[in-house]
Amino acid sequence: MDTADQTLIRRHLVFHGWVQGVGFRYRARHAAGLYGCTGWVKNEYDGSVTMEIQGTEAQIDRVILAIERGSYVQIENLESRSLPVVPGEKGFYAR
Repeated sequence: MDTADQTLIRRHLVFHGWVQGVGFRYRARHAAGLYGCTGWVKNEYDGSVTMEIQGTEAQIDRVILAIERGSYVQIENLESRSLPVVPGEKGFYAR
């Protein structure tokens, strides 16, 4: 595997659509643990869900795919921007 595939990155993601009240945060926490990502996820007052997630690009992609595959979740729009990596971060939490 290429070393670029192992580079740790952090993303700030905002999910829009049918993303609250459908187990989104639980699914995100489970998938992040399964694929070795750290960070957090929380519901916003406008009905969106915000996530900061850290891992390799491939790990983060797997987490997003696992969330999308969930029953009732319908992501209509996803905003993404890069953030600096948080050294030593442990775990993934629902806020």
